Amino acid sequence: MLDELKEECGIIGIYNHPEASNLAYLGLYAMQHRGQEGAGIVSSDGNRLYPFRRMGLVADIFNEENLSQLKGDSAIGHVRYSTTGGSELRNAQPIIVDYSRGEIALAHNGNLVNAGLLRSELEAYGSIFQSTNDSEVIIHLLATSKLNSLKDRVIDALSRVKGAYCLLFQTESRMIAVRDPHGFRPLCIGKTEGTYVVASETCALDLIDAEYVRDVEPGEMVVFDKNGLTSFKPFPEEKPAPCVFEYIYFARPDSYIFGQSVHSVRKAFGRQLAMEHPVEADVVIPVPDSGVTAAVGYSEASGIPFDMGIIRNHYVGRTFIEPEQSIRHFGVKVKLNAVRDVLEGKRVVVIDDSIVRGTTSRKIVKMVRDAGAKEVHVRISSPPTSHPCFYGIDTPTRKELIASSHDVAEINKYITSDTLGYISFEGLRKAAGEKGTFCDACFTGDYPIPFSKEIDDKQISLFYEKGKNI
Repeated sequence: MLDELKEECGIIGIYNHPEASNLAYLGLYAMQHRGQEGAGIVSSDGNRLYPFRRMGLVADIFNEENLSQLKGDSAIGHVRYSTTGGSELRNAQPIIVDYSRGEIALAHNGNLVNAGLLRSELEAYGSIFQSTNDSEVIIHLLATSKLNSLKDRVIDALSRVKGAYCLLFQTESRMIAVRDPHGFRPLCIGKTEGTYVVASETCALDLIDAEYVRDVEPGEMVVFDKNGLTSFKPFPEEKPAPCVFEYIYFARPDSYIFGQSVHSVRKAFGRQLAMEHPVEADVVIPVPDSGVTAAVGYSEASGIPFDMGIIRNHYVGRTFIEPEQSIRHFGVKVKLNAVRDVLEGKRVVVIDDSIVRGTTSRKIVKMVRDAGAKEVHVRISSPPTSHPCFYGIDTPTRKELIASSHDVAEINKYITSDTLGYISFEGLRKAAGEKGTFCDACFTGDYPIPFSKEIDDKQISLFYEKGKNI
C-alpha cells in the first residue's frame, strides 16, 4: 500500500428518469476515485425500493442483469471507503430499512463525530443496529422521531448529529438531499431533460450529459418529488468550512467543487510552490496521479521543463501476491516505476500532494536516485499534515503523521531529498482563492467542530480501528 490519505465516499442521486439505476451506475463509475471498497444502488418504482450492494469496484459489481432488477425512475448510489465502520458488506451503502412509515434508504458521505454517544443512547432505548458505520445512527434517529412528515423527521434527526454529512434519502416517492451547515464535503445539483441529478462531483454530471445547475448550499435540504425541486434552510447558519483537501487531492481534476475548477486550483498551488521554493533544476516530474496538475503549474511558473519521470500502474488492485523472495520496496514498485531516460543525469524536482508518514516519499526519492538523478528536490502542494481528520477522511493518528513531531529539515533528512519545500499556509489560501472559509484542521489543528479535551491519540486510534466514534 502507498502511504497516502484515503478517499471518503461518493454519492449520486437520480430523480425522474426511466433508466435511473443505469445513470446512477455511470455516476458511481465516474466517482470511483472517492471509494474503492464497496458500492451500492437503491432504486424506486413508486411502490417499493430495490437494493443491490456488494464489495468491490463499480465495474465489477454491476452488470446488465442486476441493474435490470433495480426498477423505477429514481435511484441513489454510493461508493465507499470506510472511515468509521469496517470494510465489510454489512457496512456497504445505501442503507435501507423498513420502518413504521414505509421504506427508506440513505447514502452518506462524511463522518459524524458524536455518533458513538447517540448510538449508546439509542441502544439503551432498544434500537438494534445492523452495522458498525455511523450513518445508521441517522436512520435510527429518523425512525424514532415523534414528528409526522418525512421532512420534519429528517430535520429532527439531523439537529442531533454533529460532523460532516452530505446525504441522499430515497423513499418510494421522494428523494431528499442534505448538506451539513459547515459544508465540509461537496454536493451539486444537475439537470437533464426533466431529470434531476445530485452528485458529490460534477464529473458525474458530465458523464451522463447533465447540466450543472448549482451546489447544494451548506445547511440546505432539497426535496425532489412530483412537484419538482423544493429547497429549505432548516438549520442554524454556521461558518462555511469546505475541506481544502478536496482541492489538494481527493476530487477529480476535471470536477468543479466549491465554486471552482479543481484543475485550476491545483495549477495555482504549483505556481505558488515555484514562487515560494525555487530551485535550479533540469526537469519537473509529478508523483502520479495527484501530483500531475500541481507539477504543471510549478513547471509553468519556474520555466523548468515538465516530464513524466514516474509512471503509475493503473491496473493494480487493492491486494497483490508478493513473491516469497523479498523485493525491497515492492509495495511502491508494483504501483510506481521511474523512467530512467527522463531522470538520468538530471537535477529533478518531484511534486507530490502531501507527505503522510514519510515512508513512501523516502522510497520514491530512492527510486528517482536509482534511476540516475543527480539531485532530488521534493516539493509538496500542501502544508505539513500534522493533525488527523474527523470529517470523512481516513488519516493516521497524530503520532503517525511525520509532520506532527518533525520539522521540515528533519523530514527532508528522513526522506533523503536534497531539499524539501511545502507550500505555505498563507500561499495555500492565496492560491485557492480562500476567504477564511476552508476547513484546514489537518494542518492547523483548528477543528470547526471541536472535540473534548479528554480525547487523546489512543482514543483517536480506536475511532478508526474499531469503527467506534468518540
